Amino acid sequence: MCDTLCVATGHGMLFAKNSDRPIGEAQVVEHNEARAAGPALRTQYLTIPDADAYAFVGSRPTWLWGVEHGVNEHGVAIGNEKIWTVDDPRTFPPALIGMDLVRLALERAPDADAAVDVVTSLIEEHGQGGSGEADHDEPYFSSFLVADARGGWVVETSGRTWAARPVGSGAAISNRVTLRADWTQASADVAPGRDFDEWRAPDVPTGIADHRLAATTATVERAGAADPRWLVATLRHHGERPWGAPGSDPADVSPPPAQIEPDLSGVTVCMHVRDLQTTAASMVAQLSDGGRSRIWACLGTPCTGVFVPCFPPAVPRELADPAQWARFDALRVRVELEAERLGAVRAVLGPIETELWDEADAIAPRDDRDAERRFVATVWARVDHGLRRLGV
Repeated sequence: MCDTLCVATGHGMLFAKNSDRPIGEAQVVEHNEARAAGPALRTQYLTIPDADAYAFVGSRPTWLWGVEHGVNEHGVAIGNEKIWTVDDPRTFPPALIGMDLVRLALERAPDADAAVDVVTSLIEEHGQGGSGEADHDEPYFSSFLVADARGGWVVETSGRTWAARPVGSGAAISNRVTLRADWTQASADVAPGRDFDEWRAPDVPTGIADHRLAATTATVERAGAADPRWLVATLRHHGERPWGAPGSDPADVSPPPAQIEPDLSGVTVCMHVRDLQTTAASMVAQLSDGGRSRIWACLGTPCTGVFVPCFPPAVPRELADPAQWARFDALRVRVELEAERLGAVRAVLGPIETELWDEADAIAPRDDRDAERRFVATVWARVDHGLRRLGV
């Protein structure tokens, strides 16, 4: 279960995603260099023809080839979501999974329109299938949010069937079919004007996504008032309000819900479904027309994490270390056991995050690659100091 959104601003597009994964599954953030095509490419379950690959920063569960979300060198950002449809994914043979498709689009697409073509053509040619979880058989189909500085698309799929619509000034997706008859592109088996909600599994309650969609859609509706800091606050949403924007009072915290209510309102954007799922990693990106993208990457849950500023290709190498992810996960466990301890975590990490954001914001307008690299080289020592103060 995940949440993804994008918001158009006067300077391009903002993109954000929480990647919700099984408890204890490590996720790392890596910069992948551009490469020339080889004769064939091995994805998670399938070998397909290879193609030249653009450089990208991706957030990857360590057991997977593909990524949950990322941004490539052309400023294309993509994230995917598990959705339930009328087609049973267990009846489909192993093929491409959603995380494969995110990575393949990042590697092959110079803009959002091309990313839609990459995802949909690969689905039509190779299909979807195979488990999206390491420890048990859990195949599923995906929806995707694709964005660049000029626009983007919502793409929803079921097997080899798909439909897509432009995001306009912004969009949010979660773990449910959201398209109706508003799609503008679709596979040949979707008749013109047909309501794509007909593919939604009627026996799966949408409440598991609806409360989170309400929270992320509220940020989309801020339009020009939204900024990267507000997107971080949205990703930290625990069911009542956005909170914890970098630069805000670290004493202003909203603890995770104690339980899941019958209407599923305890399943929040910052995910804490005890013994089942949690947010494993998050990313916010600023996609600028004619400029380079900026990224803020977080290991572990947003509420106990630090959104680390990055200037791709300059990305702290420690973000790719599963041991660093485990330190943040230990804080997540601490807060889930005693929610009141979240205040102590934010009291230490909040000022560090604010300091890093303010310094990065001062560097960004200079477009100085050396200054960016020097800044990124200093980032982790300060994050590490905070983690040591917290005993992890």
